[in-house]
Amino acid sequence: AGPLRIMAGAGLDVLERADLIVVPGRNDSTARTSPEVLTALRAAADRGARLASICVGAFSLAEAGLLDGKVVTTHWLAADRLAREYPSVEVDPDVLYTDNGSILTSAGASAGIDMCLHVVERDYGVAVAADAARLAVAPLHRTGGQAQYILRNRPTQHTANLERVLEWIEENAHRRLALSDIGAAAGMSVRTVARRFTEETGQSPIQWLTGVRIRHAQELLETTDYTVERIADKVGFPTASNFRTLFAQTVGVNPGAYRRTFRPPASAATRRDLLVPTGR
Repeated sequence: AGPLRIMAGAGLDVLERADLIVVPGRNDSTARTSPEVLTALRAAADRGARLASICVGAFSLAEAGLLDGKVVTTHWLAADRLAREYPSVEVDPDVLYTDNGSILTSAGASAGIDMCLHVVERDYGVAVAADAARLAVAPLHRTGGQAQYILRNRPTQHTANLERVLEWIEENAHRRLALSDIGAAAGMSVRTVARRFTEETGQSPIQWLTGVRIRHAQELLETTDYTVERIADKVGFPTASNFRTLFAQTVGVNPGAYRRTFRPPASAATRRDLLVPTGR
């Protein structure tokens, strides 16, 4: 049906007295922000208001010149373009949100919730933020430095030959593979396949293989009750300890924490207590 259209309840003049201004994402991140909005954002920043962006809303703040020299984030799909279009901005594509004091940015929409809970906690304390999280049925523990959960192991450009190798890895990642196995599947020497991977994906073949295995593990953590040990074995890791270490390094949390965040919620009846703030 297309994007949902909403009518604003106030004009840009409300930005003249707002303490916190949140710039949301939009359907077309390549569209330019109107000069009137950019002027209002700059004026708000000049008078000391806090500004925050959710998802690709960071492009509006960057266009206004408010992100220059700052470490920021946005949705991982748009991170490379943000860095390319605004070279004076330091883009970290792997975190959920950043806090530069008066400027905050977040990754995808769910990361925007994490950022907003962070603001509530900073302004009103942990107890109030915890109550807000319960009302939103959202986890409170996701910190800004936690990795964006979607693995970005897909190259933007690759040759047909490498694409066949990537498909082969996808289908065989559960096996005990060495670099020589990947080279054999590609019909290349070990040195050549390593060079081609680095040139076309920015990763080594083993790094790519690890990313595929972790993505497969994420799916099992989200959809099954398998133990960590069983998941490690099914997706190709030699030991559960090795799996836990590489998962935490890549995703930013351990497998158990990831499962608690992303398993489908229980029924409303069993979770009704989460919707009622605890008394104090």
